[in-house]
Amino acid sequence: MLTTTRVHHVVPGLLLALGVAAVATGLGKLVPVVGGPVFAIVLGVLASTALPALRGARWAPGCGVASTTVLQLSIVVLGTGLQVRQVLHVGAESLPVMLGTLAVALGGAWLLGRLLDVRGDTQTLIGVGTGICGASAIAATTAVIRAKQTQVAYALGTIFTCNIAAVLLFPPLGHLLGLSPHAFGLWAGTAINDTSSVVAAAYAYGGDAGEYALVVKLTRTLMLIPIVLFLAFRASRGATVPWRRVVPPFLLGFVAAVVLGSLGLIPSGIAALGPFLITTALAGIGLSLRPDDLRKAGHRPLLLGVLLWLAVAASSLGLQALTGAL
Repeated sequence: MLTTTRVHHVVPGLLLALGVAAVATGLGKLVPVVGGPVFAIVLGVLASTALPALRGARWAPGCGVASTTVLQLSIVVLGTGLQVRQVLHVGAESLPVMLGTLAVALGGAWLLGRLLDVRGDTQTLIGVGTGICGASAIAATTAVIRAKQTQVAYALGTIFTCNIAAVLLFPPLGHLLGLSPHAFGLWAGTAINDTSSVVAAAYAYGGDAGEYALVVKLTRTLMLIPIVLFLAFRASRGATVPWRRVVPPFLLGFVAAVVLGSLGLIPSGIAALGPFLITTALAGIGLSLRPDDLRKAGHRPLLLGVLLWLAVAASSLGLQALTGAL
């Protein structure tokens, strides 16, 4: 529960993120091929780079709320516009591509990690982060393998670099390849790491790519449960893993929103707020970015993450071609 003091700390940064989101939304309407979410993260990065004070104590709490709480809220809100049969259909339809890309990510992390001499927990964190859901997967994995902070920083820096590249490159590449909204949604949902980056790229693409990618991505997030349980068993350190680290609460909220929306218990217009909330979240992420975050990844872990990301992106398109999804 937020105290009055906490609210006062959050308000300035949150209002800043909302302001950036409003400008980005306007630009997104002028240039729909780029989209509001992409403009939001770019404007946020430019603003925080030009004015480093925006990353200071006055603004940071609100930007942090925008990039986490608002993002999770946006996923729940978007769930109100989906139907149960749609979620089940998309999840089943994307399963072959999802499992195939997960195998490529985990197998590639093992093989390329040995070749690049990126071993141990760093190798595991980058593989799981690339194969499942980016920072969320890294956080959940860290809870059970007890990775060092430096290893977590390497993995997060690597994943973040790939996320920025994906948000900026995937939409134009998708148009260049002539992908349908469904094909692009499946590609983004299986080949981009973090949920924020998936929805940014997919909603920028247009059509129903955003909704499709979101369901694919959240189905992919469920793969985290068996992976984390396996790692916990392998670690065998007797640690109790909080259920919130294995099943993110926003995922349960999304499922509840889909069910309640399908039953007609939630006004359909609420789902229209989802894209703006996503844009606000991306603005918060951009405003929170520190240039050093990209440098902290180091050379070899970054190379491992980029090669894995490229392999997953290529295998997603290849598997779609093989299964007739393209």
